[in-house]
Amino acid sequence: MVVRMRHTSGQTRSRRSHHALEATALAVCKNCGAEHRPHHMCLSCGFYKGRVVIDLLAKKKAREARLAEKRAIIRGDEASPVTEEK
Repeated sequence: MVVRMRHTSGQTRSRRSHHALEATALAVCKNCGAEHRPHHMCLSCGFYKGRVVIDLLAKKKAREARLAEKRAIIRGDEASPVTEEK
């Protein structure tokens, strides 16, 4: 079979002219000056519209403590977690 309504290469390229990738628009954080996506919180400080949305400092400390405890368990410095037997 023959393609009935074949498009020329020029028509195809004209249609695809809008498919180019664009750089993402970034906004500047008013608190720390870092760039972030518009209408999203800043991933550096956790602020959005001048208020704290997520306390990233507390999350970072909790994560470091959790990882330190895990490393200690792996090394065998601490006793293994207690399991309840029924």
